[in-house]
Amino acid sequence: MAFMLTRINVGDYDAWKPQFDKDAPGARQSAKGHRIFRSVDDPGEVVILVEFASPDAAKTGRERLLASGVLDRFPDKSEPTVVEEAEDIRY
Repeated sequence: MAFMLTRINVGDYDAWKPQFDKDAPGARQSAKGHRIFRSVDDPGEVVILVEFASPDAAKTGRERLLASGVLDRFPDKSEPTVVEEAEDIRY
């Protein structure tokens, strides 16, 4: 299992969310699921966690997202990063 993490300040979340749901780049077409987190202090700042079955699948999703250019319209962002869980701690 692997994840793609992206942080974006989308500004108007309600205007951005329908576009995200369309997944025009196809970045999530092989994803197992995703979660969106919003900043408490700035609701336009989101962190998106997309789960994939493998690092290769996550890298493919990342490549599709970057190639699409959709992130270029957001000046305040962190490029998508592919990560794996280092440790599973349950509380």
